[in-house]
Amino acid sequence: MNFNYDNPYTTTRTPVFARNVVSTSHTLASQAGLRMLWKGGNAVDAAIAAAAVMTIVEPVSNGLGSDAFCILWDGRELHGLNASGRAPQSWTPEYFKRKYGDSATAPPKRGIDSVTVPGAVASWVAMSERFGKLPFGDLFEPAIDIAERGYLLSPIVQQKWSAASDELAGLPGFAPSFLPLGRAPNVGELVQFKAAANGLRSIAQSRGAAFYGGEMAQAIERFAAQHGGSLRAKDFESYRAEWVKPIAKNYRGYTLHEIPPNGQGIAALIALGILDQFDLAGLAVDGADSQHLQIEAMKLAFADVYRYVAEPSAMRVTPEQLLDDAYLAERAKLIDLKKAQDFGAGNPVRGGTIYLNAADENGMMVSFIQSNYMGFGSGCVEPQFGVSLQNRGHAFSLDAGVNQVAPGKRPFHTIIPAFLTQGGQPVMSFGVMGANMQPQGHLQTLVRMLDYRQSPQAACDAPRWRYNAGLEINVEGAMNPVTVQALAERGHRMEVITDSYQDFGSGQFIWRAGDPKVEGYVAASDSRRDGQAAGF
Repeated sequence: MNFNYDNPYTTTRTPVFARNVVSTSHTLASQAGLRMLWKGGNAVDAAIAAAAVMTIVEPVSNGLGSDAFCILWDGRELHGLNASGRAPQSWTPEYFKRKYGDSATAPPKRGIDSVTVPGAVASWVAMSERFGKLPFGDLFEPAIDIAERGYLLSPIVQQKWSAASDELAGLPGFAPSFLPLGRAPNVGELVQFKAAANGLRSIAQSRGAAFYGGEMAQAIERFAAQHGGSLRAKDFESYRAEWVKPIAKNYRGYTLHEIPPNGQGIAALIALGILDQFDLAGLAVDGADSQHLQIEAMKLAFADVYRYVAEPSAMRVTPEQLLDDAYLAERAKLIDLKKAQDFGAGNPVRGGTIYLNAADENGMMVSFIQSNYMGFGSGCVEPQFGVSLQNRGHAFSLDAGVNQVAPGKRPFHTIIPAFLTQGGQPVMSFGVMGANMQPQGHLQTLVRMLDYRQSPQAACDAPRWRYNAGLEINVEGAMNPVTVQALAERGHRMEVITDSYQDFGSGQFIWRAGDPKVEGYVAASDSRRDGQAAGF
């Protein structure tokens, strides 16, 4: 791709060009990944080391109790990894109705009964065993050091930490772990998390066995029982991360790959398949026509995803049916170029997250994401090993349907890594964090790169919109006011938001510029977080 490197958007970042690259939402994590590459490790080693550091330096978004997904290019082919958590064996609709009343429609948003078996540690083990070069224990040295000695809190993480404190202060283990002075730490204040250092050390020494059935699982069982939960060590013992084949859709001569359901990555594929029916390149990149088409395509995608997507064994349609070209062409015909609409699902049967990536000079590329969900997840922190637990169980439904809770089932999941290829060869590892903003971010940034040839950093910096429900969207304050007005005139109900971290996600991008040993990569890191793309 011959990018235009003139960046028309306000930014604090410039592209990074290097043969070995790590891009994350925190500088210390990026540097931890580079340390592994300097030691002779590969992109997988770098990604795991960075991910471990992220559990310490951005606890508002992830922790040792996170879930994770990965798409990686091993130098020859593409692999997907689903490390999303499964429901405890005790979880049924009746379990929650008894505890929370017949009017409950979902597991609780916070607390110990929102926690499924965390999968992130299993993803680290699986990736290292299959593709890593360095000893597993070496990968945790930076994270253990940072957890024990501490780090100075960065501005955007502090903002979200402070915003969540009042809601979560009374939850088990939260205040001792994250409010040790009775308040959120300030920007530039030293933060230590020595209990998590214990957890990291136990994971490193046991190659994850302590977490899945060993001393850490036993500690989590005791913690859960103490606070009225039913999560047990045996739920951990049976857990396995699953290698999967990514699903894909062609667009403008490239192929976008996503993890298959139970995740929402298919939403980006559906939307791109719809947009493939339109000549976006003939429209102004930041104009109302281009933005309107993208918004409407995303609405159509979410209408189907929210109706049909769940744990694969529970789905009534297949991903292939949802991505059928003829079906998407018919869905595209529903778009009115001059009017915003509230779409329903079609009938295809007839036809608080961190993202990071790494790439090395031998051609290995890793797209990795892990999350606790909703900012600090469940709000529950096991005190002995510092395991901050996710709240992915809240995504289940108690009502009949494809996403109804059941023992051992995985809920509908929001976190999605992405990967781009061309002609079967790797092009870009990338992702955009932020709940249902993630497929929307994939769509908007790819359109900018593939239709308008904007560089990864410009596509990253450009103002975004976010579809919520019905006719409601949010737009960033930096969006052209003429475009905002034109969208409003078409019926979009808009709120202009200045807090970009909260509503518009944050991305990391590594684009292969040519032979990794010669040209290397161009990397971008989103200025909406405290991150950094770094390389050598």
